[in-house]
Amino acid sequence: MNFIQTRGIDASRPATVTFSEAILAPIASFGGLYIPENLPELGNEFLVKHLNSSYKVLAKDMLNRFEIDIDSEVIDEALALYDEFDDKNNPVPVVKVKENLYIAELYHGPTRAFKDMALQPFGVVLSSIAQKRDENYLILAATSGDTGPAALETFKNRANVQVACLYPDGGTSDVQRLQMVTEDAKNVKVIGIHGVFDDAQNALKSLLASDEFNAALKAKNISLSAANSVNFGRIIFQIIYHIHSYLELVRQEGITMGEKVYLNVPSGNFGNALGAYYASKMCVPVEKIIISSNENNVLTKLIKTGKYDLRDCEVVGTTAPAMDILKSSNIERILFDMFGPERTRELMQNLEKENFYALNADELTQLQINFDADFCNGHEGKMYIKDTFENDKYLMDPHTATCMKSYETCCDAKIKTIAYSTAEWTKFSPVIANALSGEIDVEDIEALESISKMAQLQIPEVVKGLFSKEVTQNTLVDKEDIQKEILNFI
Repeated sequence: MNFIQTRGIDASRPATVTFSEAILAPIASFGGLYIPENLPELGNEFLVKHLNSSYKVLAKDMLNRFEIDIDSEVIDEALALYDEFDDKNNPVPVVKVKENLYIAELYHGPTRAFKDMALQPFGVVLSSIAQKRDENYLILAATSGDTGPAALETFKNRANVQVACLYPDGGTSDVQRLQMVTEDAKNVKVIGIHGVFDDAQNALKSLLASDEFNAALKAKNISLSAANSVNFGRIIFQIIYHIHSYLELVRQEGITMGEKVYLNVPSGNFGNALGAYYASKMCVPVEKIIISSNENNVLTKLIKTGKYDLRDCEVVGTTAPAMDILKSSNIERILFDMFGPERTRELMQNLEKENFYALNADELTQLQINFDADFCNGHEGKMYIKDTFENDKYLMDPHTATCMKSYETCCDAKIKTIAYSTAEWTKFSPVIANALSGEIDVEDIEALESISKMAQLQIPEVVKGLFSKEVTQNTLVDKEDIQKEILNFI
């Protein structure tokens, strides 16, 4: 399968590229992104075929349908990493929480967050391509909290790759920060920046497109790629768990095959939601995809009004920090799929130049056929955490809690909903402890122990051990100094 470009073609790039070329150099013409030329048409037959398949068998068949140019044994090695999750037979449990609400738990991997679902296999794939081509790559990652630890975990000590991870100082939970700053592999560099996630992501995109930066890397025989969801190598693995979750509901007799469901996704950079959209186009019967946001609710406004408006808008720090994002990169891939490259380029250039764009009435109607949205503030989120724990005996993190409000406001109660839990409770324990018992100003380790006792849940060793590990990554810079810091690292 070939990959094409969201903003059309300039003279510097070929009209189409292979999958491996798209993930090695993820920024396309005019600053756009790569997307599949055509999505595989899987249909109901694919779902029936895999009703009793393991996650790995389902994943291998779906990847084969994309006809990606990756050797079969490399794909097998990549997918084998799911065997290291909590339950190798079911890396994504789907739990019934309410009569018509099920939660797909995406956090059972090594860093306890959903980014492991895509980044664990992605690291194997990208490193193998680099080795096969006898090339060296610098992987950039910008994180609002979960991408960074997952990228460091998958790429550490892998051949032919180095990683530079950017995170906003003070913009992650303490556990997320410790997962990054205690990493001691020689091929990784963690850089805290004075700013917010959008500053880190803007720096990443700027460096990917910078002739000066790429020339400096080339002089050292290093090429540049990215681990964020601008890279389709992430997205392709995120499609799989939406298909799996639907099949799991059928297996649990929560729905019958062919019955439509809502997919309710807590959304920041929109990669998870994009995976849901592609899954719905390929085979999953979906009533609508529900986008759940926090106070940084640009996505809710876009879906409700058709306006993406960042004028006089700043990131608000919230209890769900992984969603403290204003520029959601993967919206661009939705715009392309619905409106084509010329209109996508026009809209994205308006956003870059004016911090604003507006869909016309017909475009908004088309968007709303597929999506609905609502947002949940921190106070509401803590109420949902407490209520769901006390009444439904289910403990969720603040990001998952945003789905509870949109479940109430956007979903027909007669239709089943699959909501996605993107992080384990251990990643945001002070917020959860406050929600459950009113505790305030507690350190993460105290909150973890309090919740563990209250909920009778074990703290995973990979989290508990963070508090005694040596901090090895102390770099903190202004955003203007990021390039210099990375060049010093390599």
